[in-house]
Amino acid sequence: MKTKLLILLPVLFISFSVFSQDSKNVPISFPDNVDAPLSKKEKAMIDEVYQSNANELVYQNANFLKDIKHLLRNRITIYKDTNPKTQKHSKLLSEVPLFNEYNSDLQRDSTFDFNSFNPLKYKLDFFTKGTYVYRIDNTDYFIQITSQYRRTKS
Repeated sequence: MKTKLLILLPVLFISFSVFSQDSKNVPISFPDNVDAPLSKKEKAMIDEVYQSNANELVYQNANFLKDIKHLLRNRITIYKDTNPKTQKHSKLLSEVPLFNEYNSDLQRDSTFDFNSFNPLKYKLDFFTKGTYVYRIDNTDYFIQITSQYRRTKS
């Protein structure tokens, strides 16, 4: 019995180690477009949300800046679906809290304007493993946040 236990322990340990490694974060695959400088619009979005903390929290943090660029350029999709049969049942944007930790004056958009919409203003599920869809209230517009762990094409 003791011999079986001694043989079984290393097998269990190895199995646990392999399982633990699989459950850790998979490396994120960044497309080439995250190496390009921020656009004026992207910089304005970051500045609106992070205000005087933008330099320290975003611009001087190369990893977080890369995450933000990847998010804005590759992982957020805003689309219109006018067919009730194909519309996904989604959480409404009005149910998502504002991300106002750095800008207490941040306001919800009273109407949706595709050209000026700033998704960084909201506490959307940006950095989770799943893909999430939100509906913009009183519209046929949806915001899809694709998981950062999903492989993207360069």
